[in-house]
Amino acid sequence: MEVERRGRAVDAVRRTALELGLRVDDIVIVHDSDRAALRLLPCDVLARVGPAQADGFEFEVEVARRVTAAGAPVGELESRVDPGVHLRDGFVISLWRYYESAGTEIAPAAYADALRRHHAALRRTDLDAPHFTERVDAALREVDDLDRSPELPAMERDFLSATLAGLASAIGSDPERDQLLHGEPHPGNLLGTREGPLFVDLATCCRGPVEFDLAHAPEAVDAHYAGADLALVRRCRALNWALFSAWRWREDDRMPDRDHWRAEGLDRMRAALGR
Repeated sequence: MEVERRGRAVDAVRRTALELGLRVDDIVIVHDSDRAALRLLPCDVLARVGPAQADGFEFEVEVARRVTAAGAPVGELESRVDPGVHLRDGFVISLWRYYESAGTEIAPAAYADALRRHHAALRRTDLDAPHFTERVDAALREVDDLDRSPELPAMERDFLSATLAGLASAIGSDPERDQLLHGEPHPGNLLGTREGPLFVDLATCCRGPVEFDLAHAPEAVDAHYAGADLALVRRCRALNWALFSAWRWREDDRMPDRDHWRAEGLDRMRAALGR
């Protein structure tokens, strides 16, 4: 966030937490992009905050509420306040438990076990969520519209568009196979906590094959997820890099070091396609 907006967001979070009876003497910025994550002390709550028009806050809270009840290994909502989202001064806020890091890297076998348990809980969860192909359709709208991605070279545009469409078609939709997924269970969204590995950032929940989720994990995890179709994982991994590349070429993308990641994303997509 810009400095002025971030200051207003922090103030909105502080006042919301105080009104809910939480003690807030200090606020530490944990993550800052178009939305921010703030650690509130000494109540030790994690607040997520974004502009009031930001999508996904209410959906994420509903996902968390339902999958927690189903026994999923996820970061939980803060139990000292009613679950929900809070609107204040042009910002939307959700409140979560803060988890201390275990300080160790999550081993591939433990990563796969957490993902298996999460998928099992998701199969027990009744929730309406979009299919992953809707994400591909959104990426194609960005890639195919010169006004939305004006700096994308014509040759790369054609290749990226064909890759997105072709892989989405190849992976397809199968009611017998598709289920609820985390949507983006990459290492940044799996926390190694003292309570074990926990998934966060649940607003990406979607439907598709478990291989779509597995493709977000480090490749070493593949061998530990029993029953996975490894050829499908490789196609999904290439699709994930194509999606990543599409987002980087948006005119309004604000990812740090964007120029590097524009080139890197396309290179990794090509490498994944080659495998």
